[in-house]
Amino acid sequence: MNRIAVTKYTLTTCLGRGVAAHRDALVAGRCGLAPCRFEDVDLETWVGEVEGLDAPNPSPDRRAHTCRNNRLAELALGQDGFLDAARQAVGRYGASRVAVYLGTSTSGILDTELAYRVRDAASGGLPAWFDYRSSHSISSLAEHVGRLVGATGPLGVISTACSSSAKAFATAARQIACGLIDAAVVGGVDTLCLTTLYGFNSLELLARGPCRPFDRERAGLSIGEAAGYALLERAARTDLWLTGYGESSDAHHMSTPHPEGRGALQAMDAALARAGLQASAIDYINLHGTATPSNDTAEGRAVAQRFGARVPASSTKGATGHTLGAAGGVEAVICLIALHEGLIPGCVGMTEADPSIQIGLDALARPAPLRNVLNNSLGFGGTNCSLVFSREDEVSAHG
Repeated sequence: MNRIAVTKYTLTTCLGRGVAAHRDALVAGRCGLAPCRFEDVDLETWVGEVEGLDAPNPSPDRRAHTCRNNRLAELALGQDGFLDAARQAVGRYGASRVAVYLGTSTSGILDTELAYRVRDAASGGLPAWFDYRSSHSISSLAEHVGRLVGATGPLGVISTACSSSAKAFATAARQIACGLIDAAVVGGVDTLCLTTLYGFNSLELLARGPCRPFDRERAGLSIGEAAGYALLERAARTDLWLTGYGESSDAHHMSTPHPEGRGALQAMDAALARAGLQASAIDYINLHGTATPSNDTAEGRAVAQRFGARVPASSTKGATGHTLGAAGGVEAVICLIALHEGLIPGCVGMTEADPSIQIGLDALARPAPLRNVLNNSLGFGGTNCSLVFSREDEVSAHG
């Protein structure tokens, strides 16, 4: 594929707001997870909650587009000068030539949960402040971000579980390659809600303490909330590039990955082929690594088959939690930080690597020259996406 310029990026998670906060946290190996105090959830688990989202809701006549998910979307847009950069892209290319493709799993479903708590006992009617389109509807996220950016090109929200916002990068790359757009805001936003917390608990997938990806004693995931964005452009001066993507759908099981990681392997191979790279050219892999026994084992087998233990690899979900539909976008930005800083993030939470997983795991972050990195996002239902990002000397991209 023709490489796509990545000209700006930002993220907001439980580790903090903006690139600098995350760079420092990754270097220090800091965990942002804490015991769950969200709403009235009564579960023994840890979560990655973003500070500053629980401000009082505005008056009913101004509530539209202010659900928790959209509040986080707007908060994250304001970091690292990202909103200004996106608006400048609109100015360069024209509003209709800039797209917004984002991923989420639950959008603003929390508003629906809260609305049902106070529905009229006699009629079952929902409160007047509840607006499905501007909150719970999956489209709400792209509409809100598109409105803030001023983009009137294609708007789309992808909801394929944990691969959602990684697939947003692939979608935008195809649209740029077809000549339909010149730039895109891509990434993902997902926030805490009762549906995901109690849902994952019913699947017996929640860890009681902080999650420990690829650890011998791992016992489940920790749910987080986050927003991560990147600005992709057809032609720009930059040293960071989206050079490959690969998608697969192995449809092995609704919530369990193929035991040999077949879908993950297909996605990684497709991303490498599209980037025109051999496996030996990858310098770091950001693993999906949810810290559930079956997921880490399956992904480990796929990575071991293609890369062995030579390539440094880690899951950063021990620091941020599993941010579900936002995970691909958040971890794509972590890959971009790693490339720019020459940093291999550690596998936070891992104290003793599972000896049955023969890949290049390391608990501690360390400096290293990086040229090509791979990001894995593996979703429920076997929907998988891998992305390749590359660093090159600053040149002008054409095509």
